[in-house]
This record gives sequence, structure tokens and C-alpha cells, in this order.
Amino acid sequence: MATPTIRYTKSAMPFILHAMDSVTAIASLSVLQWLTGQTLHEASLTIGLVACVGLFLCGEFFGIYRPNRGRSADVEVGLIAASWSSTFLVLLVLGMLTRTTETFPRSTIIWWFAGGGLVLTCTHMILRGLFESLSRFGVGTRKTAIVGLNRLGLQIASNATISKDCGMTVVGFFDDRVVARNVDVSGMTPPFMGQTSDLLTAIGKGEIDTVLVTLPMRAEKRIQTLLDQLANSTVSVYIVPDFFVFELLHSRWMHVGGLPVVSVFESPIYGVDGWLKRGLDLALSIVGLVMVSPIMIACALLVKLTSPGPVFFLQKRYGLDGKEILVWKFRSMRTCDNGPVVKQATKGDPRVTPVGRILRRTSLDELPQLFNVIGGSMSLVGPRPHASAHNEQYRSLIRGYMMRHKVKPGITGLAQVLGSRGETDTLEKMEARIQLDHRYIREWSLWMDLKILLKTFYVVLKHDAY
Repeated sequence: MATPTIRYTKSAMPFILHAMDSVTAIASLSVLQWLTGQTLHEASLTIGLVACVGLFLCGEFFGIYRPNRGRSADVEVGLIAASWSSTFLVLLVLGMLTRTTETFPRSTIIWWFAGGGLVLTCTHMILRGLFESLSRFGVGTRKTAIVGLNRLGLQIASNATISKDCGMTVVGFFDDRVVARNVDVSGMTPPFMGQTSDLLTAIGKGEIDTVLVTLPMRAEKRIQTLLDQLANSTVSVYIVPDFFVFELLHSRWMHVGGLPVVSVFESPIYGVDGWLKRGLDLALSIVGLVMVSPIMIACALLVKLTSPGPVFFLQKRYGLDGKEILVWKFRSMRTCDNGPVVKQATKGDPRVTPVGRILRRTSLDELPQLFNVIGGSMSLVGPRPHASAHNEQYRSLIRGYMMRHKVKPGITGLAQVLGSRGETDTLEKMEARIQLDHRYIREWSLWMDLKILLKTFYVVLKHDAY
């Protein structure tokens, strides 16, 4: 018996965009040299080809060749600008190392950066506008019916309306059990159009091209009966899995030997992505450590000279996969709580030393955690590590609490830059922080890490700590 497999749907669109951008990168340089009366030589072609490769890699990284999934035009322009700027930065570095840039006037380089970026943006926006205009007129779109008037069906209808690139126009819902459930279907958009028998009639009249089945997973017999009926037609049929019922925290698609699986509890940061994040951590933390070393020396002297006790406080906290790590901090209190009971610092806490209060307010007490990052037990960005005692306290009170340990803890994180920073004196505050930690894990990207790092500087300057 053959092993059943489900294969990816392939599209020529990414190839077309890659080819279009490659032509733009090479042609814009050639046209610019022609307009300025420069001689075309081998270096021009070499630079152009390198630009094509760089744009391919940077474009894939920033996602400009993937379906836009409803993102706005200004976001897409920003991603294109980031891709072209990153490509050009790589070209400049390589050009200086190989002395290739010496063969081009500075004005040519500047105008190529500006002109090439403008042409790239315009071609992408023209293509986007063309597809959206064609979709509005129904050109290239499929008349789609949704079987299953439920939460999932309504969500799919909304997504299809927002995402013009999906090429579907939802004509209506069909469901055999709407009447039995006493669902009010008056005034719906898209409208409720009847039962399965009505769907088959509409298909026979050529009014439906595609069917999306959003029935619940437990309705196996109903789904199989429907598929048997639709097999006698020529419509395209898609099954939309109802994973909402499980409230999956970190669900992602992947394939195992051609079979699709959905991860329930998994880290998105592994393999190549994990190496890239680790590389970014090492590069930025080493540079940062060199830059702030005078400040750290001054902080260490102030701590040592103003209160008895060690300069550093190494607190036990949970790291990746819940393994215990020692997190470095400048000592800011007269006590070093590190046992089964750890009291959180509060506003006006008498345990905090005068120097410690300044260090905590400016977050300078966190600088030694750069050693943790270099050592590999922490990352620059990730869920903030809590004291081991607090982990044991909250893991039984908050659903999915320990899922935050599927990635390395960070010096800063999404929760900290979105307002969940400081004391968590109520369960609700801790739940809000955990929700943001889960969101970081679900939506992680290197671009998100960079944005969080930049926003951290603003947050530290704006807010006070205890």
C-alpha cells in the first residue's frame, strides 16, 4: 500500500519576482552608466550578478517574495527598502575588500542605490496593484463556497476578503445543520445559501469553482460523505483543519516524509534560524561589552565602595528547556535572596541600596548578563528569566507558563518593550507578561529581535524601575 503524502502547492510567482528583481538590479546599473557616458566593463556585470544573489538572499529573509497575506502597502515598501539596503551594504563591503568600488564614481554608486531601490519598489507596487485590480473585477479569481457556518468558516471568509492574493471570491456558506442549531443567518455577508444539496445544485450550474470544507474534525463521516459527493464534480476542494478547538499556543506546519504535521509545543528557533540568532547575539554582545566596559567598571566600583557584599549577584533562574542557569547582575540590594522563597523588589524597597536604586532605574544592573549571552545561556532578546522560586510558584497557576522556556531567556523581550516591565504583584500582571512571551515565540524573527533591541533603548530612558 502506497504511503499517502500531502505535497506543497507550488507557484511560479516567486520565480517571476526573483527574475524581475534580478533584471532590475543589473539593468539599472547598466542604464545609469550609459546615461552618464561611462564604459561598460566586466566589473559592472560582476557587481550586477552579486547584487542579484544578495537581493535573492535578503529578499527571502525579509519575505518580499512570499504571499503578502494581507499586509499593507507601506509595510511591503519597508520590506523592499530593507532588502535593497541590506543588499547594497553587502555590495559596499565586498567592493571595498576587493577594491571593485574604485572603478565606479561615487555619484554612480549613490544614484544606483537610489534609482535601483526606486525601480524595485515601483515594479513591486505596480504588480501588486495590477493583481488587486484584476481581483476586484473577478479576473483570475475562483468562485468559492464554504461548507461549515462556524467560527473557522467565518475566519476563512474574512481572510479571503482581506487577502487579495489568494484569488478567491467567497459566494456564500452551505451547512446542513444551521436550521437545527437555530443560527440567525439573515443579512450575512457572504450569505447563507443552503444545505449540501443546494451546493451540489450550484456546482452543477457552474456557479461554484472551489469548495472550502470547514467542518469540525470530529465530523469525519460527514466530511467523507461530502467528499464522495464532490468527487463526481470538477470543483477544487480544500479541507481546512479545525485546530481552533485545541487552543494551540505555538502551532506551526511542518512535514515529516511528505506527511503534514502540526507542532503543538515547539521552539521556532532551531537549525539555521538558531545559528543566525546565535551569531547575532555573539556579534552584538561582544561589541556591546567593549563599548560599555568603562561603564561596567564604574558600576562595579560604586557597588563595592558603597555597601558591603559582592559586586555581582548570581541568581538561580530557569533557562532553555527549564534547565537552571546562573544569571549575572550587579548587586543592587543588601540581601541576595536565592532560595526557595524570593521576594520581588517593590517601589521604595528598603533592601535596595542607594546605588542599587540608580542601577535598577537605568537598567545598568542588567549589563553583566552580556556574559551570559556570550556564554550561551541567554540571548539578547527573549522572555525575561524569573527567579526559580517564581517559576515554581506560577507554573501551576498560569496555563502554558513553562512554554516560555522553549527559547533562551533574554536580557530584554517583547513583554518589556510593550509595558510588562517591573514588578508583577498580581496574577493578572504575570499572565499579561506570559501572553506576550508566547506571542514572541509564535511570531519570532530576526527582524523582530532587532526592533525589540532598538525599542529597548527608548523604554529604558522613559520608564523607571525599582
